Amino acid sequence: MLNLISKLNTFPLILASQSPRRQELLKGLGLQFSVISPSIDEDDHSLSHDPAEMVKELSLRKARKVQNLNPDSVIIAADTTVAYDGHVLNKPADSAEAEKMLVLLSGKTHSVFTGYSVLFPESKIKISRTIETKVRFSVLSPEEIKCYIGTGSPMDKAGAYGIQDSLMSAFISGIEGDYSNVMGFPVNDFYQQLKSVLGSGHF
Repeated sequence: MLNLISKLNTFPLILASQSPRRQELLKGLGLQFSVISPSIDEDDHSLSHDPAEMVKELSLRKARKVQNLNPDSVIIAADTTVAYDGHVLNKPADSAEAEKMLVLLSGKTHSVFTGYSVLFPESKIKISRTIETKVRFSVLSPEEIKCYIGTGSPMDKAGAYGIQDSLMSAFISGIEGDYSNVMGFPVNDFYQQLKSVLGSGHF
């Protein structure tokens, strides 16, 4: 693992995201990177309505926008959303919308999709994938929902919750898939893809 991370760290590396969760996860791998947050239209109507495809498209757009100004760097970008019963739940606009999302998810199993893309300099090789994790909530009382919203944590997170929050751990009854994917970046899949690409002899 150390050889793989050391090899990636020989490139200038940019994370195209301001997310503190993604930064934490990548730093945990030993990666050294700078951060640039690209401005793109996440409400573009040309995006796929399939949440799995939508997050992958958005991650690739973010990565390409940053790569255009930094062609010699490796670019990592990601986008995460929550989906349940045909509803795509991005970051809530306000506490009222956060409450509606948590009421919808209460007692149910939903999907968290993270799309991520990795672009390498002067190469047509890229990684662009979507990972799904299923999360089940216990039934939440109105008081529990209001208490969680009162922490302020839901406001910058898809689906109006952060799985890493201490209070949220009391509300989640099950998870199927990669925990880090729910935080915003699928570390296991990312690492496995890096092994394949960096061990291919192209770099």
